[in-house]
Amino acid sequence: MDNINTAIKDKREYSDLNLKEVEPITKINLRGNKREFFTKVGQVLSVILPTESNTSTSNQELSALWLSPDEWMVYTNSMNKEIFDRIFKEISSLSYGAATNVSDQWVCINISGEKLYELLSMSCPFDFSKFKDTKGSTTQTIINHIDVIIHNLGDNNINLFVRRSFSNHLWDWLNDGANLL
Repeated sequence: MDNINTAIKDKREYSDLNLKEVEPITKINLRGNKREFFTKVGQVLSVILPTESNTSTSNQELSALWLSPDEWMVYTNSMNKEIFDRIFKEISSLSYGAATNVSDQWVCINISGEKLYELLSMSCPFDFSKFKDTKGSTTQTIINHIDVIIHNLGDNNINLFVRRSFSNHLWDWLNDGANLL
């Protein structure tokens, strides 16, 4: 498994708002639609991939986010190397689908607090009214013209995934916005 370097190396606390990079975190992009693909993923990861749009499934070790009808992002802080290697061997090499390590491509920022959705709504077209009340919901949207994936962990707590090349810019914007609240 790769040694994943942090991009932000910072943690901020504001009144009713906390921001921090979650690290190290393994992220795998899975693509497939064959029955064998779903069976293998379930056997190896011990999780059933969500098939309904903008939802997720989780177990004690990992979360699987629905991105499209045949695409998911699986992320974890505790995936061991054997499982990591097995998912690549049993999905990609057997032509059931594709498994791609995207750990260094995406940065995960955890944001929590009562003003969370107020902060995000400052520069995001997405309507968070139903999203914020549905633990496990996911969405792909933009914040300050930057593509992000958001996973609702419940209780005013989210993991926000942003491409590494935009992570520092978004981090600065989030902190500027948090200062205004």
